[in-house]
Amino acid sequence: MDEKNIVLEAMRKAGEPLNAGKIAELTGLDRKVVDKAMAALKKEGAIVSPVRCKWTVA
Repeated sequence: MDEKNIVLEAMRKAGEPLNAGKIAELTGLDRKVVDKAMAALKKEGAIVSPVRCKWTVA
């Protein structure tokens, strides 16, 4: 499973908007890896930000 899918799965399981630090904590991935995956997901429109600095699955 690639990093983007790991990040999306963590967001789905959480059931609430998360910031990158919390996603890194939940997944065990490095924060830089999470930031890179989230940037790609934002570009694809797979995640949205309902609250400033927190993201959830679109």
